[in-house]
Amino acid sequence: MSAQDLWFRRYHPAHAPRATLFCFPHAGGSASYYHPMSKALAAEFDVLAVQYPGRQDRYGEPLVPSVDALADAIHTVITPHMRGPVAFFGHSMGSAVAFEVARRLESAGHPTPALLFASGGRAPSRVHDDGVHRRGDAGIIAEMRAMGGTDARVLMEPDLLELVLPPLRNDYLAIESYRREADARIGVPIEVMTATDDPRTTVEEARAWHGHTTAGGSVHLFQGGHFYLESQGARVVEVIGGTLRDHLAGRYRPEVPAGQDVLDHP
Repeated sequence: MSAQDLWFRRYHPAHAPRATLFCFPHAGGSASYYHPMSKALAAEFDVLAVQYPGRQDRYGEPLVPSVDALADAIHTVITPHMRGPVAFFGHSMGSAVAFEVARRLESAGHPTPALLFASGGRAPSRVHDDGVHRRGDAGIIAEMRAMGGTDARVLMEPDLLELVLPPLRNDYLAIESYRREADARIGVPIEVMTATDDPRTTVEEARAWHGHTTAGGSVHLFQGGHFYLESQGARVVEVIGGTLRDHLAGRYRPEVPAGQDVLDHP
């Protein structure tokens, strides 16, 4: 398997796709989390889900302990795929990873994504240490229960938890130690997607993403907690697909700053 094949999963090959969407997982997450999104978008878009080391079919590989190191590694393998229209989608920690990969592409003079969808994550200048990575196993499991997004069967099976806990703790360390200055910006529009009832990310912390772009963007508000993607999957796909179609057709107009929020699903 090539280095590029290690990093990207294409679950539903698209016939004549209009654009490519790279999806970056949350802390402890894996590429397969985006299987439903890939299926829903495959008629029009080529979805490539990023597979971080240390989980699923990459379980035997060393974990990457920082967002910057993870972005460095992805940057080295993603450039051959940056042909034609491309967008990034990242959820929670994945939004920070996507942002950092975009920064590296831009700094190196490589093609950059046309859009970045930042979902369920604090803006880079608003990330702070919640101390989750320093908790014992019971504390990490309690966090998993509180945040949702984990199959209840995993929480009940010691053997499965043994596989899940190391990458989860590692990723919490990565995102909780991540820091970026307030003036770190990319020239890519940022579409902010977040839940108004997210216990970890406030709407204000999510809105602050627009301080990290010189190209504006919009805000899409949902309900459903941190993993609103699961209960609001159809609407999430509608927002992503609709925004990409507008961009491809030249109809895309950033609403923020100086715009208003879009309350997508009250």
